[in-house]
Amino acid sequence: MTIQMPADRIAPRLWAGTAAPDPIGRRTRADVFATILTGGPVSRTEVAQRLGLSQSTVTKIVNPLMETGALVEEPTSAAGAVGRPRRMLQVRKELHLVVGVKIGPTKVTAVLTDLGAQVLARWERPLTDRRIEAAVAVTAEGVRGLTASVPGSAERMLGLGVGVSGHVDVTAGVCRYSALMDWHDADVAGPLAAATGLPVAVSNDVNTLVVAEQWFGHGRDTESFAVVTVGAGVGCGLFLGGRLHLGRSGLAGEFGHLPLDPAGPVCSCGNVGCLEALASYEAVLRRLRSAGLKDCEDIEQAVRLARSGRGPASKAALAAFAESGEALGRGLAGLCNLLNLEKIVLAGEGVTAQDLFGPALATALREHAFSSAAEDCELIVDAVTDDLWARGAACLVIRDAVQS
Repeated sequence: MTIQMPADRIAPRLWAGTAAPDPIGRRTRADVFATILTGGPVSRTEVAQRLGLSQSTVTKIVNPLMETGALVEEPTSAAGAVGRPRRMLQVRKELHLVVGVKIGPTKVTAVLTDLGAQVLARWERPLTDRRIEAAVAVTAEGVRGLTASVPGSAERMLGLGVGVSGHVDVTAGVCRYSALMDWHDADVAGPLAAATGLPVAVSNDVNTLVVAEQWFGHGRDTESFAVVTVGAGVGCGLFLGGRLHLGRSGLAGEFGHLPLDPAGPVCSCGNVGCLEALASYEAVLRRLRSAGLKDCEDIEQAVRLARSGRGPASKAALAAFAESGEALGRGLAGLCNLLNLEKIVLAGEGVTAQDLFGPALATALREHAFSSAAEDCELIVDAVTDDLWARGAACLVIRDAVQS
């Protein structure tokens, strides 16, 4: 699926353009810049080899970028090396800044990053009113706060990236439906662009993590991987065939709403027996309430109880986490069977309890995976904080600025 963004919602290009006709082409220029951004410091020879280009083509692209200051080249030598040192290219990441925002049901978290998605400043406020108007106002306040916190940042700002839960129409910048936010056809990009004066990119929050992993994390040089998040909900983002897979209308990756148990509990979406209703935080707490542990009010208490080793209550908590792990493992087996992925990055605040649900997950994944599907896929555990969700949103703008 190719996404055509409105012209006023695209961050400016970071690679030097040329007057038409351009014998090299926009795509090649963007690929060279992206390779240096994500892999630098890197030599011209390495860039040429990775992209299958001639060194002369790389030089024709690199030289104008060095003249504008977007790239720098420095000599470097390995220890004990003989001969002329190699000259290594890297992007001047501090030249441009980006704001990334995660809008959640209870708070808004925002970060200011450079072009390498390194967090330079953070900002967070509670969200007491989930209406879109209130979320936009709090987000705009965060953008202003971050801009004021770093001198000269306004002049270097590329744009604003926003991650929200649910079904997001990335082309329109509209959240079509979010159960967690109780949003229906909520225009996110339009009001935020008007309030901040910045280009705005909006996506499903898990998909922002996929973009971050593709550019700066475990997904680099990987053709197919998924990010699966566990916490208040269960989410999934897919990177297939070298690109983020959104589906026809942006609904791809609703992994948490796979129907696994027709006799299971009611999910937040209103259906019965979804994976999310079996594997999320709420699923663990519901099992503890059913076991008579009514004073265990939040997931942190459940984790402490499971790890305490104190009698029947701890045993019940361990069993509750194991049931969630077993359900998640069956879901992951289905994902591996269907897509034969290279990697799955298991992320989200819930993976801090991986010691409690991980063994059951691994067993279920192994038992339900077809043939070598489980062995083919590397399972990576990567805890995600609110800062990293917001950093993922910032990567939307970085991607658009490089690839537009």
